[in-house]
Amino acid sequence: MARVPLVFHEQYDPHFGRHVFPSQKYRMIHELLLRTGEAAAADFHTPAMATDEELRLVHDEAWINKLRKGTISYQEILQLEVPYSRQMVDAFRLSAGGSTLAGRLALAHGAAYNVGGGFHHAFPGHGEGFCAIHDVAVAIRVLQREGLIGKAVVVDVDVHQGNGTAVIFAGDESVFTLSIHQLHNYPAVKPPSDLDINLEDGAGDIEYLEKLRRGLAPVLELVRPDMLFYVAGADPYIDDQLGGLNLTKDGLQARDRFVVGRALEMKIPVVITLAGGYARQVEDTVEIHANTWRAAGEALENSPWSNRAVKPASEE
Repeated sequence: MARVPLVFHEQYDPHFGRHVFPSQKYRMIHELLLRTGEAAAADFHTPAMATDEELRLVHDEAWINKLRKGTISYQEILQLEVPYSRQMVDAFRLSAGGSTLAGRLALAHGAAYNVGGGFHHAFPGHGEGFCAIHDVAVAIRVLQREGLIGKAVVVDVDVHQGNGTAVIFAGDESVFTLSIHQLHNYPAVKPPSDLDINLEDGAGDIEYLEKLRRGLAPVLELVRPDMLFYVAGADPYIDDQLGGLNLTKDGLQARDRFVVGRALEMKIPVVITLAGGYARQVEDTVEIHANTWRAAGEALENSPWSNRAVKPASEE
């Protein structure tokens, strides 16, 4: 199996403590892939923090300043739903730098996996739903500014609709946004994506995969993007605390194989970010996220990119 390059930083974990958002999952994924021998230390790439200049491509100056200075209001913290700390801000800035680095790696290798990111509820001027900085939007804007990509597609399979993504790219013909999510779930107000696939409570593997396939295939044929950003939430899982869909681990991995495989078949490089995952047992969330990386490796191995894939450490 081809090894998809990984992007990781120890400071991705802002140490939220007893919180429904299991921020320790980033470290646990890193440890799991090293422990099993599926990845080597050389497969991990260390990002730098996104600069203020890069954040300004997406976020308002006032919001950037509030995050930097710690002057966000109590109401803004309630909306963000995670405690403010310097660690928290650094983690989000690193994730934005990580998704940008993953974009550069994907251009070289076909796919790359940020062990973090996918913070799709962040808006230009505020944060929501555990998301303070929209790493995917920052990465797209940086890569576009540098002329590395023109058009991008964002495929968001988190159980929650990507409201921040929809607002940031509304009316922008260079970015197509697709979100497949549980209709009766957060956020209460869902600004329209270019394509929203709304699922009723309890939808399972068969219905989910059928609707995703019917939605995504024509989008890729129509848009022919230079890059696909895959917001690979683990929270459609049947035992997720914040989700109401009934996907199994096998169904989620089939989802990943389809999205990544379809893009790579069309020679579209793929950036994978993690987004949400709140299983009752954090190990289940970690396994689902690790399975996404494994599925991406299988897709890369069987794609036109395979001769350009990252070699195992033993062959370097």
